[in-house]
Formats: sequence, structure tokens, C-alpha cells
Amino acid sequence: MAKKLRVGVIGVGGIAHTHLPGWKASEHAEVVAGSDVVPDALKQWGEAQGVTQLATDPQELFDDPDIDIIDVCTPNNYHAPLSIAALNAGKHVICEKPLAPSPALVRDMIAARDGSGKLLMTAQHFRFESHSKAMKEEIDEGALGDIYHARSWMLRRGGAPTGAGFIQKRHSGGGPCIDIGVHILDLTLWFMGNPQPRTVTGVARAGLAHLPGAFTGWGRAAIPEEFDVEDFASAFVRFDNGATLVIEVSWLLHHDTMGEDMQMWLYGTKAGSHWPKLEVYEANNDTRQYYNRSLKLRPSTIEAHAQECVEFAQAIVNGAPSPVPPEESLQVMQILDGIYQSQESGREFVIE
Repeated sequence: MAKKLRVGVIGVGGIAHTHLPGWKASEHAEVVAGSDVVPDALKQWGEAQGVTQLATDPQELFDDPDIDIIDVCTPNNYHAPLSIAALNAGKHVICEKPLAPSPALVRDMIAARDGSGKLLMTAQHFRFESHSKAMKEEIDEGALGDIYHARSWMLRRGGAPTGAGFIQKRHSGGGPCIDIGVHILDLTLWFMGNPQPRTVTGVARAGLAHLPGAFTGWGRAAIPEEFDVEDFASAFVRFDNGATLVIEVSWLLHHDTMGEDMQMWLYGTKAGSHWPKLEVYEANNDTRQYYNRSLKLRPSTIEAHAQECVEFAQAIVNGAPSPVPPEESLQVMQILDGIYQSQESGREFVIE
């Protein structure tokens, strides 16, 4: 058996825990090192995972010639510098979403990828869920025809985080747009075939977070005063192929569903669809009848966060392209950045 790819994890708290089962399940990779700016957390993680190569300075991992993959699991604003440094050191990189908090930084990461000859992947785990794969297969087979419009949302009622890494712009780069909007937007664009966005008309505001006594449903905790990002955003997007998209995202909304509500409707020339219901809505023009059908789901034996790590290692070993290429993440960030730009100017933002 070929030698396993050696993985170094940067940022061992939070989302990193969802990646570990994937590295353990992979026949091609294993975690051998970790880095975090919090020494106690790093030590505890190392003991729990049986990892002895630990460093508070990630450069130690970049300088290690035996490490093949860097898994970046830090707050958003640190993704780009860490990923670029890792790529420049000759490492493959899987980086948590969003790839970076601005289109310019994503382009810098793509340039570093090109210079290194290594793979760069965004950890967009919803692509790896069974529901998503089933819908993507249906679309790629042409069931919907040309998709000309989409409606997507990812909404929470009382679901604002309270950690500084999420609610302070200097760490996160933004609020629910960056945190959860990136999920539903990436998935929608992937289903649509990743058309190039051209214009964005959007709003991004904090309508509830700063009200007296504002709280989150998670532990009924008060919204911290240092909350300086949006809690709601919406947008209308035009693409170069003529398609359009309406998107809504929120952490705090007086919605009819507690927790998280993530839905998507796609409308094509042959049929429409709903995700995650996995329903397709069609018409027979010869018989003048409408009918619906449900897609069959192939159950997965591994959770999506883990599956993305497994498939990244497989791509490296097989010499295959990145499972989630950064060029597609650039489109996502162009739209999210466009929402902020449109909010600031009060008018439509044109993507150059």
C-alpha cells in the first residue's frame, strides 16, 4: 500500500472536529499534526486525537517536508494568508468556507495554487450530502433543461452565534452572508452549472441584533455588544447566461420555523425542482398534464463534512481536479461581496 498523505490541521476547535472522521475514514490520508493559537486547546486536542506534533505557529507545519495536506479550519479572515503560505510551501490545501472574505483574496489564493501546482479545495460540505448528489445527477442528465431562475434561502429563527469569530467583522468578514449564505449560494450555483454572475442588487442589515434585550435561541444568550455584522441579507442576481436568482439569508428572523430552514427552488425549461425535498415538477405539453415525481436517495455511510475530506485525498492520489475548485468559490464571493457593495451604495453592483 502506498504511503498515506500526512495532514496538518490549523485551527483545531469548532469545525475541525467534523473533518477528523473523514481523515480517519480515508484510506489515503492521516492526521499527523495540529496548530492553534490557544495552547491549552491544542494540547487537549492532541491528547484526544493521539497527535504529538503540535505547534502554536503554523509555519512549523508549512516547513515540515513530510506534511502533504494542510486543513485550514480557522475563522474566515485568516483563511487566505494561511492557505497561501501553505500552497507556497508546496502543500495541498483544503480550506473551510468561505474560501476568503473577498474576491481579491480568492484570486490571490488561485494564483498561489497555480504557482504551487497543488490542489486547493473549499470545504463546501453540502455538495457531498446524498440529497445534493442525487439532485445534481438529475440536473446533469438534463431533467430540468436550461435553468433560468432560482430561489434560495437559508434562514434561522433565533440562530445567531455569539463567538467573536462569527460576529466581529475583523475576524469573520461578515455575518450570515459569509457564514451560512455561502452554503446555500454555493449549492445553488453548482446546481445551475456555475454561470458567471454579472450584477447584484442587495441589502445587508442588522434589523434585530441591536434591539434592547436581543438574544439568540442558542442557550437564550444575549447578543454581545460587539456584534458588528449584518443579521439579515437578501439579493437579486443576474448572470451572463440570462438566468436570475433571488436569495435570502439570516441568523435572526421572525420566521415560522425554529432552528434552520434551508430550501431551494430551481426553474428550468423542462421542469422545476425543490431541494432538499428532491421533488421534480414537470408538464407534458402533448397531454396538457402536470405531474410531480420524487428522486431516489442513495443513503451515505459517512457524514458530508467527512466525505469532503475523503474525496479531497482521493483527488490528490488519482491526479484528479479539486472536488470544489476555487474558481467556483470566486463566483460565490463575487455575489456575497456584491451584496455588501450594493448595500453600501444603495444601487445595483456590477461585477467586473
